[in-house]
Amino acid sequence: MYTPHTKKDKEEMLKTIGAASFEELVSQVPAKFLWPKINLPAESLDEAQAAARMAGLAAKNCRPLSFLGAGAYERYTPAAVKAITSRTEFLTAYTPYQPEASQGTLQAIYEFQSTVSALYAMDCANASMYDGASSFAEAVRATVRVTGRKKIIYSAGVNPQYMDTLKTYFAHSPEYTYVKVPMNNGVMDKAALPALLEGAACLAVQTPNFLGLIEDMNGVSDLAKKAGALLVAAADPVSLGILAAPGEYGADFAVGEGQSLGLPLAYGGPYLGLFSCKKEHVRQMPGRITGLTKDKDGKRGFVLTLQAREQHIRRDKAASNICSNEALCALAATVYSALYGPEGLKELAEANAGGAAYAAERLASIKGCSLKFKGPFFNEFVLSVPGKAAVLREKALARGVDIGLPLAPLFPELGETLLVCATETKTEADILKLADAIKEAI
Repeated sequence: MYTPHTKKDKEEMLKTIGAASFEELVSQVPAKFLWPKINLPAESLDEAQAAARMAGLAAKNCRPLSFLGAGAYERYTPAAVKAITSRTEFLTAYTPYQPEASQGTLQAIYEFQSTVSALYAMDCANASMYDGASSFAEAVRATVRVTGRKKIIYSAGVNPQYMDTLKTYFAHSPEYTYVKVPMNNGVMDKAALPALLEGAACLAVQTPNFLGLIEDMNGVSDLAKKAGALLVAAADPVSLGILAAPGEYGADFAVGEGQSLGLPLAYGGPYLGLFSCKKEHVRQMPGRITGLTKDKDGKRGFVLTLQAREQHIRRDKAASNICSNEALCALAATVYSALYGPEGLKELAEANAGGAAYAAERLASIKGCSLKFKGPFFNEFVLSVPGKAAVLREKALARGVDIGLPLAPLFPELGETLLVCATETKTEADILKLADAIKEAI
């Protein structure tokens, strides 16, 4: 980034701060997170020359054919999504507090909430959640407030990043306990639930789970209710085109990552948290809710009807301090969902499931490779490989193919395995390239 500060300006700022150098100022930041300096030539360059030089540096970046998933998915985004979200009416990220000046933004948020409620088959949905991890953590925290209990039961198949985020919410409260439901063939061991649920605030489950497998949710809600616990379900919104929605199997809170709905991968963000719940829990909902009303002339209008956060409520009464306006990301998700519609979303989900099934069949036929689990999966699966998965990945990357995520660092018990994802963006030719890359790496 260009800054106009001279060497003298920088020295004066450092002196005021009390740091001897910029390096000392940022010494607490690990070196691996600091950008290396770009070695530009000492001679002056005009605009065209500078642009050419930067284009040459950028060309050194490689974009491999990627089969990574693990919660962030490469998807095709219709051109209309970018066209609409690029309109100047939506460029402000400021919260629409003044309804008389924010009807367009408020209507977009209202339509987003309606879309999420329909997708997850839940009564209510909100806006302004950061991402799937924070939505998950907020939902679990809501169950603690509702039940007064501090024992959290979660499936071993929940995204590890979701659990890491959740634990930051209670990091200074040692009385909270986390109990993992063990896996049985890659999915939650339902037989273990009755004993584990005693005294629990909630059971948190993800389906499809982090390993891509579809959990059997039949009767899970009844088991939780019998123990006085609530059910939190996390689900990929695209999968709901063909899989049962959380509301259909009795979830109290349903959450997800909205990146799949028209948002690019973009180095990890900004993303969009999807959050929905049953009506009786609406006052436990963080973020914001936009409501539909009528003005004094009887005309339809939109207003912010509920904001249960510390900026509006005494801190000890607030549901959350979530306060980022994610309206532009929510707009993208709304436009994306409207363009596909129910039937289009079903076809999209089928394309994902079909592509992943074809990839699994091809890769399992490679000598030394096999599917780790036999259960149904959505758009990703676990592949057992001969040798070190991380080494195979590095070899394949040299050929321009990212063959998937090595799982040993996250799930040592799975051995040398890869989490492989194939969305609708992968063609038959792409999957054959993947198979060839794995064969050559082996």
